[in-house]
Amino acid sequence: MKSLGFILLALTTLILVLLTVLSALGFPFGFLFYLMCIGQLLLIFTVYKILTDNYTTTKTFNDFYEDHSIGSEE
Repeated sequence: MKSLGFILLALTTLILVLLTVLSALGFPFGFLFYLMCIGQLLLIFTVYKILTDNYTTTKTFNDFYEDHSIGSEE
């Protein structure tokens, strides 16, 4: 599922960036409108898939950052 979330996120980002570029180039409104609708639906689906992913971790807030523990002095 982790790769599906990454693929969906990459595809959504690509479509919405493409929408921005194409609108700056003066593409027809109808094409941009449908691309925007597809992008927004894909964004909602991507957020839903990522939030409902069965991801677990053993890390807690007490672990702080992995490269610098709270109690270490430099």
